[in-house]
Parts: sequence; C-alpha cells; structure tokens
Amino acid sequence: MKQIYLDNASTTAMRSEVLEAMLPYFSEEFGNPSSIYPLGQRASDAVAEAREVLAGCIGAKPREVFFTSGGSEADNWAIKGFARANAAKGRHIITSAIEHHAVLHTCAALEKEGFEVTYLPVDADGLVRVEDFKAAIRPDTILASIMFANNEIGTIQPIAELAAAAHEEGVVFHTDAVQAFGHEYINVDEMGIDMLSASAHKLYGPKGVGLLYIRKGVKVQNLIDGGQQERGKRATTENVPGIVGFAKAAELAEGERESVHTSQLAIRDHAIERILAEIPHAKLNGSWESRLANNVNFSFEFIEGEGMLLQMAARGICVSSGSACTSGSLDPSHVLLAIGLPHEIAHGSLRLTLGRDTTLEDVDFAIDSLKTTLANLRMMSPLYEDFKQGKVQSIIDNWEK
Repeated sequence: MKQIYLDNASTTAMRSEVLEAMLPYFSEEFGNPSSIYPLGQRASDAVAEAREVLAGCIGAKPREVFFTSGGSEADNWAIKGFARANAAKGRHIITSAIEHHAVLHTCAALEKEGFEVTYLPVDADGLVRVEDFKAAIRPDTILASIMFANNEIGTIQPIAELAAAAHEEGVVFHTDAVQAFGHEYINVDEMGIDMLSASAHKLYGPKGVGLLYIRKGVKVQNLIDGGQQERGKRATTENVPGIVGFAKAAELAEGERESVHTSQLAIRDHAIERILAEIPHAKLNGSWESRLANNVNFSFEFIEGEGMLLQMAARGICVSSGSACTSGSLDPSHVLLAIGLPHEIAHGSLRLTLGRDTTLEDVDFAIDSLKTTLANLRMMSPLYEDFKQGKVQSIIDNWEK
C-alpha cells in the first residue's frame, strides 16, 4: 500500500542532504567542541558555522542564537528565564489562548510562582486582535509571548503589529516560530521580535535540536546550569551532528522557501475548495488568507475524529486531528474551542499538512479517501440518522447562515 504522508506539521522526514552533512560528526569528526586540540576545534568551528547560517535565516547576529534540544525547551527557557530574571520589574505576562502547550504549560507553571498571566482570546479565524493585546498591557507587564503561526489551524499572527504595540509600553516580545521557521519570511529586526523559538525537525532536519534567539540586551536567566557551553547560557555538550543538520536543513529551506510556498499554496487551496464543494457538513478552521501555505484543517459533523483517523490510516494516509503532542488525549483541541467550535464539532476535526514533495495527486487521493471514510462513518452514526429524519439540525450548516 502506498503511504501518503500529510502530517508535516507533526514532523518531517530528514532530507538526504541533511543526513550527509551530519554523518561525519557521528564518526571521524566526533570531537567535543570545548576541547582545545584540533579534533575538538573542528567540531567547535562546525557549531560556529551553523550558528551563523541560522542567524542569517532570521536576520539575527550569531551571538544572539543559542542552541537547545528543541522548540519546547526554547519556549520554556524564553518565558521562564525572562520572567525570573525580570520579576523585580513586574510579574505580568501576556499570551494567547491558542498557544502550543509548551507555552501554555510554562505560563501555568509560572502562575504557581506568583506570576499573573493574561490568556488573550482570538477571533473565529484564530487571530489575536491587536486592540485586545494593547488593552491587556498593564504597568507591571514584562513579557508577551504570541506564536508566529498556529500548529493546528495554521493561522499566521500579525507579529510585527503586536511586537510594536508591546515595545510602545516597554514589554519584551517572544514568539514561538516552530511552525513558521523555514516556511515563512522572518526578520527579527524588521518585525521587532526580541526572542524566538524554532525546531529543526519541522523543516526536514533532525529531531532533538532547536534554537532560541535572544536579542542582545534582553536579560534571561539560565534554565540549565553546569558548564560554560553556549557562552555560559546553556550547559551540556553541544549536539554537534544535530546542530550541523539543523543549519543544513534551514539553509536548504531558505533557498527553496518561495518556490515551495507557491507550490503548496496552490495545492492547499485546491484541497480546501474540493472539500468545501464535495463534502457536506464541513467547516474550514482558521483563516483562509492569513494561513500557512501547507495547512488544511476541517471539522466534519456527525463523526468522531478518532474513527476518521483510523480509517484514513488503513488506506495508507497519515493525517492528524491536531497537535501531535496531544494526539493521545480524548479532550477536544483547545485551539478549536478557542475559535468558538462546540465540543461535538471540535471532536470531528482533521488536519492535513503538506510537505515539500506532496503532489496534487496525493491530495486528490486523500480527499477521495476522506469522502469514502466520512460516508462510512456517517452511515453508522445514530446522530446522522436523527439528522436525516429531521430530529436534529446541522450546527455547521446553520453556522454558515
């Protein structure tokens, strides 16, 4: 059976060029970057070169880029590290209701330490309203953390406007750019971003490596203490193969970003148009315009999402209902609830995220399979039978009215 992978927001397959760049640092170039002999210094040079490449991808200075184990650590470090280092200035933080749990749970942990957090609502498309953001800023607000693009519904936030509003009041601005890095244009100076989190495995790099950009002058407390790695900011021997692979993946992604974006945009819109035209009782989740080029997220009425995912998997199609970090949860997505979906609709959600090699034929096959899957599930649904008999109404159909 042919496998069609449409879960690239969850993780991506490592590119062969990335693996090739990494391999020497597992074997003959295995030195510790902290060692002063040539074997170690070559590893140190490789890390320095990777840092320069990654800094260039976002318009940062190499000294402002710090390596982490991934996006979750970067989010934890940015938020906890800044809050603890600047608690004397204030103890109020602003974030949004649709952040990744790496941000939401970090903020919840800080609330137990006496910090106050405002969780901004979003509109029906998942957008943070700039006026709401401005209204939430208080004299004791020290930090705002708003994701660049949502991992479930793909909504891209007005980052530059939000950062400008934060800076008007002396508030530092962090963005979780894990889904956007390597896919969208990012320039930290132009956009006013003070801290930024990213992860390699979302752009065809290795798992277990990420970065945190910290603008010069922003005071952040260490999250991991020990040695003097990363200029004393993050202890532990550097993951040299992972760092090299991250840089190679980012370099390739940046070089292809515009062409891949154009290709994915056409396939994405084709998928959305087909589903809206051919599948009844379906609702597109998130903004169509302010959306990642590879993201398609729908809710379907009268079915349970788990059955849909299992039947699609049986046809060789890898899709998800939302964040991979919560795929084992029976609770509906907090993102879908935040944009106003009732529980029964949120439970029937499906996310398809395209890859750089996804074809129109792949997507058409997936949608054909989805139509069959939904027809089968609705045939077995007592609620759908009640709908056909006129006992209940369609929430989605009335939603559009």
